[in-house]
Amino acid sequence: MYIIGENIHIISEKVKEALTERNGRFFQDLAVKQVEAGAQALDINLGPRKKDGEEVFPWMVELLEQVVDVPLSFDSTNLLGIEAGLKKITKAQPIINSTSAEPERLEKTPLLAKKYNTRLVALTLGASGIPVAADERVNIAVEKLIPRMLEIDFPIKDLIIDPLVLTTSGCQEYCPECIEAVRTLKVTGAGVQVGLSNVSNAVPNEMRPLINRVYCVMLMGAGLDTMIADTLDKKQNDFIRIVEQRDDSSAVGRLLLALHDAVAGQEELPPDAVDFGDPDQVAIWKTVQILLNKVIYADSYLRV
Repeated sequence: MYIIGENIHIISEKVKEALTERNGRFFQDLAVKQVEAGAQALDINLGPRKKDGEEVFPWMVELLEQVVDVPLSFDSTNLLGIEAGLKKITKAQPIINSTSAEPERLEKTPLLAKKYNTRLVALTLGASGIPVAADERVNIAVEKLIPRMLEIDFPIKDLIIDPLVLTTSGCQEYCPECIEAVRTLKVTGAGVQVGLSNVSNAVPNEMRPLINRVYCVMLMGAGLDTMIADTLDKKQNDFIRIVEQRDDSSAVGRLLLALHDAVAGQEELPPDAVDFGDPDQVAIWKTVQILLNKVIYADSYLRV
């Protein structure tokens, strides 16, 4: 699993404060911690930065390239700011996150990605928003996103399609559909990515990691290539390791492998794979039911 570290994100109060104070050491330390924890690229989500984007993005690139060698992902709608940052890149091939199928973004952003030889994330988002059904999201990719790349001779190997994870709190019908969209998008030849922690937005903080971890295993079963995620979550990293190394040395590990394999086989996780006397396995089972839209999400779902 290729993991893009998500922690340089403007929704973080610490990031906001460090950005206001131009605290370069804060960002360098956060970048190093993420890479040491397994991040293979770093997402830089500083918001649109309409007033200072052309100054902030180059500043951030120079800071981070002093301490890490991994690709940087520019997560912004400010193309002028992104371009200013791209001009400062001296190391790994960067990523632009993102375009969508909305006409103006689809016209301009792929051209910028081609000009600077970046990888490009493309969202299955059209003018009418995000469709629920997997096939509708795939259609946006096949009918709008990929044809635009072919039109400008953008390498499909550098395209990363994101079918858009939405939260299980209020949008849980999207969760199983996103899994199926990942599965189908694999046949396009492009990479497939999600923003993992979106699945637990608006969920109580203490419950978020479990939902993220279980959904990660399910998406891996569908063939996910890349995710923007919190690499500082050690248990999440261990879930990924268990799947990738096929580590069945623990009861929870065997359950995670059964879940992964069920999704890979387009089947449901059988109840007999779960030891209902083990609270950890019960929590995973209940989370799977929520993510498959079998049980209506409530903040109390683990206590029911």
